[in-house]
Amino acid sequence: MKPFEFTQGTLPLLFSAPHAGTALTPEVEQGLSEAASGLPDTDWHIPQLYDFLAESGASMLLANYSRFVIDLNRPPDNEALYTTATTGLYPETLFDGTPTFKPGMTPTAAQRQGYLETIWMPYHQQIQQELARIKQKFGYALLFDAHSIASVIPRLFEGKLPDLNLGTNGGLSCSPAIAEALTACCTAQTEFSWVINGRFKGGYITRAYGKPEQNQHALQLELAQCNYMDEAPPFGWRGDKAARLQPLLKALIKAMFP
Repeated sequence: MKPFEFTQGTLPLLFSAPHAGTALTPEVEQGLSEAASGLPDTDWHIPQLYDFLAESGASMLLANYSRFVIDLNRPPDNEALYTTATTGLYPETLFDGTPTFKPGMTPTAAQRQGYLETIWMPYHQQIQQELARIKQKFGYALLFDAHSIASVIPRLFEGKLPDLNLGTNGGLSCSPAIAEALTACCTAQTEFSWVINGRFKGGYITRAYGKPEQNQHALQLELAQCNYMDEAPPFGWRGDKAARLQPLLKALIKAMFP
């Protein structure tokens, strides 16, 4: 299987969904623990939630493989992004701390090196190439990195996660003007709770490609899944909830444009 699906758009915006994939390699599929077999830490339904972006002309980059094969939002050297509990380039545990693999069934180092070369690297090469193309055409480029997560995970954060968790790497991945526009957009509504640079400040993609000094701006949005889907298996899509959330998502993305 191809590592990703890519559609080039007409806007100065690249949409990235690195954790929406569900494909598995044979060795990962055979080795997953019972708890991991349902792929519980997937960013479910993200392409469907943001389907309006493809229609509007954004470039769309959608991962095909599950993060249990390799996590596209982690650095290739597997350096930790957070000082608190997290998962790595090759997740050994689920978000709740349960082992990802059965004892003795973890992919080998050689197999994982293959995932790095054939899945991780092509995804990031596509990001780099598309951002370069966009910037050459428009003079600037925007990257929106889309994620979602269960709203309650005690191992990762206390209590219930805010509905929208925007990450700009502490203000380093986008211009102050964009950060102010995003804040104003969130403040203008009262239905959804939100935070900027809270528990989720942005993963590797946001940190690596957000370079405002080079007219390249990146934003990560981590959504609490309770706002558009069922958080219990089989993780069903909730169109009624999504319809209430999508106008705010559209407004946030519009706020990124100068």
